[in-house]
Order: sequence, then C-alpha cells, then structure tokens
Amino acid sequence: MNLAVYDLSGKQVGSYEIDPAELAPSVNKQLLHDAVVMYQANLRQGTHRTKSRGEVAGSTKKLYRQKGTGNARAGGRRSGTRRGGGHIFAKRPRDFGFRMPRKSLQAATRMALAARIADDEVRLIDSLSLSAPKTSTVAGLLGALGFRDHTVLVAPEKHDDNLWKSARNIEGVTVSPVGDLNAWTILRPRRVVMTTAAIDAFRASVRAKAKEPASLTSSATRKASKPFSKASAARKTTLGE
Repeated sequence: MNLAVYDLSGKQVGSYEIDPAELAPSVNKQLLHDAVVMYQANLRQGTHRTKSRGEVAGSTKKLYRQKGTGNARAGGRRSGTRRGGGHIFAKRPRDFGFRMPRKSLQAATRMALAARIADDEVRLIDSLSLSAPKTSTVAGLLGALGFRDHTVLVAPEKHDDNLWKSARNIEGVTVSPVGDLNAWTILRPRRVVMTTAAIDAFRASVRAKAKEPASLTSSATRKASKPFSKASAARKTTLGE
C-alpha cells in the first residue's frame, strides 16, 4: 500500500510504499492485549495501604456481654464489620510489575505498527527538523493533517530537543523516538505521525531481528553436532548432571 508523504505545512510531497505484512504477517490481538496489560501494570505505583484492626484506634474491650441483650454477639469496636474498624483484608504496598519474553514484546511492537498502517492511522512526514522550538508549527501540522481532535504520537528517527519542546505543550500529543516505541506507546494514541527516516529505521530493525533466529539456530546446531566424548560422559556421571 502507498502512504502519502507530507511536509511541515501539511502539503503532500510524495508517497511511500510499504506492506504491513512486512512488519507482521498477522496481528495477534491476544498478544497485543497481554503486552498492553504488562506495560500498564508496570506503571502502577503500588503504594496503596489500609489499616487492619490491629492498627486503628479503639479499645479491645468487648462492647457488651455475650448473651441476654438481644443483639448479635460482638467483640471489640475495631472489628472490620463495624464502622470505623480496620479492613478485614487490609491492602499492603506491592509491586504489580511483571515481564513478558523479549521476543514477544518485539513482535507486539511490530504488530501494533502494522495494524496502525493497515487501518490508515499513520501519516508520514518528510522531515520534522525545527531550527528552534515552535509550538505553532507542530500545531499547524496536526491541524493540516486533520489530527487536531485526536491524541497523536509523533515519532522521529532520533530524539530532537526542538521537536520535543514544540509538542510538549499540546494536549494529547506525545513524542517518542522510533527506538523507544513499544506496543503501548503505539496503540495508546488514536493517530501516529512518523518521519520517513523513522519508518525506514523501523523496517531496518525488523529485517535485522528476522536474521537473529537463523544465526541462533545454526549455533545451536553446531553445539548439538559436537561428538559426545567419554570424558564428558564421565564428568556428568560424577557430578550427577
């Protein structure tokens, strides 16, 4: 498919050909969901805390005698079943973070961008280099692209301080270099603006990652093809391996 390429004024200056299947042959929605849940869980502070019945103020004296009052039996006023009492299952600070396999996260990133491209939610810019911070330039570009009312991810090839300062004051706009992209940063906004150099770098990284399994497999094959010597067999027997 062909993507239109725009300049900073929002005028179309060319086209860019890309096949989403080059980035990801298929999109696994469950994998994308798991990756987003992981990134969101890692953002949680986990500092919540409530008091148990042993930590709230109040006497431990039994409120009234066990029998003869007509009321349900009760203990102290700090019980979790009474107003002002402690929490029965008190919350404690905890770490919600967890990690998924690295290759799964890399695949999720490729799938996320491929899905965005297939849904025509990506706009390409020939260059986003600014001589000085200028918020009106970035705001005008987003307005020309029709992204003024959407949350937008702006992804240059490398970090540009002038671009970051120009976009940080615009509500709903985030700036992230292509090397820092992940499934969460791509799927969170409604639209994505990338430079042609950024998408070229992303495609180059995909091609580089595609060559890794072959090299790993060949090295594993070479290790497996080594003859099993009697000395190594004796060592394994002695050490109980």
